[in-house]
Amino acid sequence: MRGTATGSVWRERRLDTVVSYNLLALATLYALFPVAWMLSTSLKSEAEAFSLPIRWIPKQPTLAAYVEMWTLKPFATYFYNSTVVSGLTALLSTALGALAGYGFSRFRFRFRTALLGGFLATQMISGVLVIGPYFQILAAVELYNTLTGLIIAYVTICLPFAAWMSKGYFDSIPRELDEAGLVDGASRLQIFLRIIMPIALPGTLATLLFAFLLAWQDLLWALCLISIDAKRTVTLGVAFAVGEFVVKWPMLTAASLIGSLPTLILYLALQRFYVEGLARGAVKG
Repeated sequence: MRGTATGSVWRERRLDTVVSYNLLALATLYALFPVAWMLSTSLKSEAEAFSLPIRWIPKQPTLAAYVEMWTLKPFATYFYNSTVVSGLTALLSTALGALAGYGFSRFRFRFRTALLGGFLATQMISGVLVIGPYFQILAAVELYNTLTGLIIAYVTICLPFAAWMSKGYFDSIPRELDEAGLVDGASRLQIFLRIIMPIALPGTLATLLFAFLLAWQDLLWALCLISIDAKRTVTLGVAFAVGEFVVKWPMLTAASLIGSLPTLILYLALQRFYVEGLARGAVKG
């Protein structure tokens, strides 16, 4: 009887393993197929990209689309703009969010709950509804069509999330560490920088990565707040690569692939911290 039961459990586990791996394989195929198709199209000539029946693998692979991407459009400028905007957005929102999160986690003050609720409420408002007021404010202070104005807009979007993420992570760190630092004569700022922040590194990197990805991949806000070619980001550059009467699909897919590389590399490098930060940051509210 015991042998029969053991064999039944073994078969069930094997079935679960087979089903799990098949589902993972399907999910991987579903996620990677668009990327593979974009890569294949970017290596085709324009004539081959429109040929019927469809060629899944280029007959004569060429890098002409990648050359055209850099010569016909100022993609180097787009990359510079996106790097500046995304990098400063990530740094500012993470730094300010960490300070705010530490204050909410460690101090009890008047209107604390109301402020936390206000931060959370901002995440429930659709970005489409506030683009108009942002546009009017930036135009009034002469920051429309500037990278500074775009950075300010992105920081205001990312800051509430950064504060909540940081607070949740700081709540999981024992207060006894702060008390020990105070006993040793350290100031609150020294405790924050030298004791708490090194422990909170996974949560900080998760917040940094979130802010960077949001700023790099955004199209709607950049489209509404930037109208000159010299200030366009990568997403705007890719969007405006679509012509009025013709679409150069090889160049468009090449630009999309190159534009997604920084976020892909950054995510792969920091994914361990990202997952751990999100998990621990959600332990306490």
